[in-house]
Amino acid sequence: MKKWRKVVAMVLLAAMSLLLVACASKKEQKDTPGNTSGDSSNVSKDADDKKEDVTISFMAGQDWVQDAEIELGKRFTELTGIKVDYQIVPGDQYYSLLMTKLNTGEATDIFGGQSGKFDLVSQLNVEKNAVDLSNESWAQYVEPLAAAELSVNGKLYGQPIQDLSAVWAIAYNKKIFNELGLSIPTNYNEFKQVCDAILSAGKIPIYECVSDGWHHVLWFPEVAVKADANNPGLFDKLNNNEVKLADDPTMKTILTQIKEMVDAGYWGDNYMSNTYVDSAKNIASGEYVMTVANQGFGVEVNKVDPNFAVDDIGYFVIPLADNQILNMNPSGPSRFIFSGSKNIDAAKKYLEFIASESSMEYLTDNVGKFNKLPFTNAPSKYTDTINEFYNRYPERATVLQTAVKYVNPQWIDMGTDISAMLLGEMTPVEVLESIDNRRAEQARAASDSAWGY
Repeated sequence: MKKWRKVVAMVLLAAMSLLLVACASKKEQKDTPGNTSGDSSNVSKDADDKKEDVTISFMAGQDWVQDAEIELGKRFTELTGIKVDYQIVPGDQYYSLLMTKLNTGEATDIFGGQSGKFDLVSQLNVEKNAVDLSNESWAQYVEPLAAAELSVNGKLYGQPIQDLSAVWAIAYNKKIFNELGLSIPTNYNEFKQVCDAILSAGKIPIYECVSDGWHHVLWFPEVAVKADANNPGLFDKLNNNEVKLADDPTMKTILTQIKEMVDAGYWGDNYMSNTYVDSAKNIASGEYVMTVANQGFGVEVNKVDPNFAVDDIGYFVIPLADNQILNMNPSGPSRFIFSGSKNIDAAKKYLEFIASESSMEYLTDNVGKFNKLPFTNAPSKYTDTINEFYNRYPERATVLQTAVKYVNPQWIDMGTDISAMLLGEMTPVEVLESIDNRRAEQARAASDSAWGY
């Protein structure tokens, strides 16, 4: 009898030990980035299978792959054995390198590229170079507007990387605005008055970073929605090659005002050497008051200086050419799987893992500029400040680089031209003519019938 009791006790003890281990394991999974339990991903089941000894390569432009995604990549490797080799390329070099690799059939397993229904065909040629992802488990959750910019002939070829709900707007230090008695400007003259008041207070109005090659370009195509509003149908006419950018007076006004800002000292003395990565630090310092940023910028500033509250950063649209239209862009950096990859299945597993609900929650919680990723099942963390910003501008339109063909692929080239304009080496009209010429070259390469090919 005593022996029987002893056996029962041992069995109960073993059962309790197993229960404790299971509970601990469950807690660890919950606290670990990218835990896939309880969502649509099937990647976690691979942990029970034999892990794969595979390395997939992922090449992307600077600032496209966040630190949080790399952390998720480590978790993905733990679960599957599949390693991820992230290859980050400076923005001003990225597309040239990508085109070379695609044209020679030597692209990485996953490559980054900007979405946009025109660019997918004319630049990336996704029907040849990318894998059809329409039947992947996460594909059904991609926001419709984002999916449309990633699809060709009804097939989905890419997965969006970043938050597309945010727009590029002026992020400003609310505290300094309040101290100086400043209000949100609603036109260009009011914007100049704000900048002059900031200069008089001994601060630099705007933090701009030309050295990255891409950020300073935002001032032009994002505001060009105003050109289409002033000349209804302009974007359609540009797509049909009925007019040119250099013919439009609002386009000229925007570029002229960009030059005026620099000449007036609104960008300070170091705008040519400033870097995008230092944006939050410089705004937090109080030396600069405004910058062009997405709506997660307040979180980024708070991380630099915890005493700087997230809601101490406010937002308003870039008011060049008196613009008051919210500049929306359903396109953005995206992941594509190279059709010539030898690791297509492994790459698909990575995309599935990154699009799992828990991974998206981790990305949203750990990337300041992510408020809601473009998936219907993604979490949202809009603040009152962000909602107030969006509600302030009921009129909305799609930005030039997405609405008009052959603009987005020449982003870095536009940056070079605008830099030359800031230095007095090109006029606004010459910048526009240069953009028109490159559009014509790309149209010829695409055999675009609107250009007579």
